[in-house]
Amino acid sequence: MRLSTVILPIHRWNEGQKIWRRAEELGFHAAYTYDHLSWRSFRDEPWFGAVPTLTAAATATGRMRLGTLVTSPNFRHPVTLAKDLITLDDVSGGRITLGIGAGGTGFDATAMGQAAWPPRERADRFGEFVPVLDRLLREPVVSYEGEFYSAVEVRNIPGCVQRPRIPFAVAATGPRGLKLAARYGQAWVTYGDPRGPGDVPVEECAGVISRQMDQLEIACAEIDRDMGELDRILLQGSTAERPLDSVDAFVDYAGRYAETGITEIVIHWPVPDSIFDTDLDVFERIAGEGLAQLS
Repeated sequence: MRLSTVILPIHRWNEGQKIWRRAEELGFHAAYTYDHLSWRSFRDEPWFGAVPTLTAAATATGRMRLGTLVTSPNFRHPVTLAKDLITLDDVSGGRITLGIGAGGTGFDATAMGQAAWPPRERADRFGEFVPVLDRLLREPVVSYEGEFYSAVEVRNIPGCVQRPRIPFAVAATGPRGLKLAARYGQAWVTYGDPRGPGDVPVEECAGVISRQMDQLEIACAEIDRDMGELDRILLQGSTAERPLDSVDAFVDYAGRYAETGITEIVIHWPVPDSIFDTDLDVFERIAGEGLAQLS
């Protein structure tokens, strides 16, 4: 199992770069950031762009993988996103993973003046967005006319450093998203039950993931793909579980999800006075000792 972290894009870079470098020093497999225009309780606080933040992080680190967790169609277009990703992959020397999901109904969904899309339209748009982006990152010239997106003789030369393109980590909990993960993903991302932390007892959380994984296996079987080809990523923080209270708590948590088939756990870098308020010393001990105790 791998251990990664999410570093929120809330820090001015003279401080933020220290966190990204420290994440690499601690040995995290990857450091991701949220791709939002703002987010929940941070809406009236500093919040910087994901792509520029990752570009800066690419120049401040040298080994650790970097990525979004997750990007969505809410305010992204596949043509411009592809150009940004190819550039970012080049700057990082091929260390980028694109976490991608259908998006939700928060601030991002209405910031550009449109009404929030209902669930079916979000799923429809995501179902078009992912394959178009896949083509844009693989092919030097793309033309496409769809229901929601168009591309007219779009050039993406020289393409990605990683071939045939940067890996996609597709976030999905429902049938349509899981089918996209099976077809286009190099990884699948889940945060647990979409209902929220107050609705699922702690003792049932791992079972939710197991059932989602069963559905992912079915989606893979439908296209004759081995589910073992996909990394299976769990983003911690959306359940009532408290794995960051201590090293022992994390070891129990990670062991439970390793048994379900999760291959990577992502924990949030501590943010004081927020829902991600965690003791930094304990967090660093988890990074250094947590997974070692599972082996």
